[in-house]
Amino acid sequence: MAAFQKIQNKETLTEDNKIKMNLEKSKIRFNSHYLVVFFLVALATSVFYLTGENSPILEEQKSQKQNARNEEEPKARNDSVLSCNLFSGRWVFDNLSYPLYKERECSFLVNNDYACEKFGRKDLRYQNWKWQPHDCDLPRFNGTAFLEKIRGKKLLFVGDSINKNQWSSLLCLIEPSLHQSSPKVPIREGNLITFRATEYNATIGFYWSPLFVESNSDDPYRHQILNRIIRITSIEKHARHWTDADILIFNSFMWWLEPTMTILWGSFGSNEAIYKRVEMKLRRYEMTLNTWSDWLEININQTRTKMFFMSLSPYHFQYVN
Repeated sequence: MAAFQKIQNKETLTEDNKIKMNLEKSKIRFNSHYLVVFFLVALATSVFYLTGENSPILEEQKSQKQNARNEEEPKARNDSVLSCNLFSGRWVFDNLSYPLYKERECSFLVNNDYACEKFGRKDLRYQNWKWQPHDCDLPRFNGTAFLEKIRGKKLLFVGDSINKNQWSSLLCLIEPSLHQSSPKVPIREGNLITFRATEYNATIGFYWSPLFVESNSDDPYRHQILNRIIRITSIEKHARHWTDADILIFNSFMWWLEPTMTILWGSFGSNEAIYKRVEMKLRRYEMTLNTWSDWLEININQTRTKMFFMSLSPYHFQYVN
């Protein structure tokens, strides 16, 4: 099974800040009738200019030292974040710099079924909570820097509504960094919905596949089915849409918590198909992950494509959750 990095809907991005100090230039005013005075003043000024605090030599030295410090500080911050355990921390309330975007101002949430404020949620303070690792500070999300990182690439979320929410939220985060004339309408093709940031030649997509393998719950709209049937070893129908991605972010878990599911060996509608109603929630999940990881091992170039997997998420089906 391939090794995968685990992260929670959040990637860490920084930018270098370089400060250039301007050298001040002095101008000497003089009276042409007093050459001796001019010479003495010029001499004194030259000595001061070359040796004083404002001398170009010292200013250049200061500038070089400052630039060196400025180059070291982002590197130190990067090293701090890279060496930090991002999964060890706590949620803190921040009503100054959060939320990172406002739901009503996001073009990508106009027809979104998961827009809480749109559907009447009154308590919006949940948007002000941010994750704070114990040992480092996460830099504030920078949409422009993120788009530069994925310039010419394709990022694809795969899974259920959890990843669909992540996809929608990411589009809202980058919207202020997009050109005003850029079209902000994602394109849907079956289970795949994509948005293309044309000025960055970058694609950010979501693929609906809540169980990874083929099932009778594959329809992006009509999937509220009581008797779920899965083809435990059949994944090609979905996976062929993942091969050209540079970054793959998978999630799947909540759908596997149903007490029973039907496993199908064979094809839907085939007279030779074998159906078996089973419990064993974790065993079903494990079998599917084996099919999924085997496919990735064979079909995904791991030196080119970065892959992330998110499993268990908090229970969230009722308002009280």
